[in-house]
Amino acid sequence: MESLRELYRIGYGPSSSHTMGPRAAAEMFIASHPEASKVRAELYGSLAATGKGHLTDKAIRDVLSSHGVEAEIRWFPDVEKSFHPNALTFIELSPGEASETYYSVGGGKVVREGDSSESAVHPYPDDKVGSMARLLRYCDDNGYQIWETAIEYEGEEILDYMADVWEVMKDSIRRGLEAEGVLPGGLHLQRKACQAYAKSKDFTGSLGSSAHAFAYALAVSEENAGGGRIVTAPTCGSCGVLPGVLYHLKQEYDLPEIRVLRALLTAGLVGNIVKTNGSISGAEVGCQGEVGVACAMAGAAAAQLTGGTIRQIEYAAEMGLEHHLGLTCDPLMGLVQIPCIERNAMACMRAIDHATYAIMGDGRHKISFDDVVEVMMETGHALPSLYRETSMGGLARIHEI
Repeated sequence: MESLRELYRIGYGPSSSHTMGPRAAAEMFIASHPEASKVRAELYGSLAATGKGHLTDKAIRDVLSSHGVEAEIRWFPDVEKSFHPNALTFIELSPGEASETYYSVGGGKVVREGDSSESAVHPYPDDKVGSMARLLRYCDDNGYQIWETAIEYEGEEILDYMADVWEVMKDSIRRGLEAEGVLPGGLHLQRKACQAYAKSKDFTGSLGSSAHAFAYALAVSEENAGGGRIVTAPTCGSCGVLPGVLYHLKQEYDLPEIRVLRALLTAGLVGNIVKTNGSISGAEVGCQGEVGVACAMAGAAAAQLTGGTIRQIEYAAEMGLEHHLGLTCDPLMGLVQIPCIERNAMACMRAIDHATYAIMGDGRHKISFDDVVEVMMETGHALPSLYRETSMGGLARIHEI
């Protein structure tokens, strides 16, 4: 499995696969062809279908223009490459004729076609911790909590990176709670986090507590939709779930920062297992791979922070993914706004509920996390492309009609 630095990427929204990935691909192409003065970018499949809403063309133009390169963009929404639906090809028009194809596979990660080996660091041995069952067995054998596995394989310095991640998450919450007005794009969607937070202060008891978490998740997701600086957890489109849960629990129980950082490690390992054995790409498996995985990560973190055992943590994660199986990715106008923003807030609340439910038991249950990852992939591949980030079906189609 890859380093958690690959899962938690700090960058700008609104989309990890459609904005951050193409930006990275453009940088990679220019680094390989510094002599290029004019480049054509051809976008395929989901990248073409919802690229304009996700600002894909702007991301590419920004990178190329910063290097003094003239950009030409072409869209091929009906052409899907076999390796992954998020494909883009850069063609050097001047002075040469070089071309390279890249795949934005989710979470901001980019794979160049033909590369024999990946550049990402893989510190976790699959035979020991490459699945949830192996990870739990490894923790049992060594007397570890889940987060301690990350420390063992990535060193104490991974906590420094988690501290950076946590600061960006907190900043995105603060900015989101202060911002008001309409989000960019053609939906004219009003930001709601500021008002939601103000109203939550008048609530008492459990209603007030949950309303705060709701507002925090909204704040981050709205910041992402506005192109703000966020952390993929595991993607931009699902970036509000985990920070919403963590910030709420820290405020509610006055938790020390180190416990939050350890919870980020646990959540990261959960996300890494799905990324390794399944997918976190909405274009490949629908929103179950984004919001569903984010809910699983947040449920695991919440269970840990409230005293759960490693098996209760696994149970909370399993429920987070199980109860999002089949969730489609059908954003209106290709924007990461409707239904994405509300889904982040709802998944934040569900993650807390899953942790509570798991801790009420002893951690034993019939369906394992690994089972659900396998079913998620089966379900995702069975979904028609209409419901996998193309904005050609589902809610997006109804809005057009």
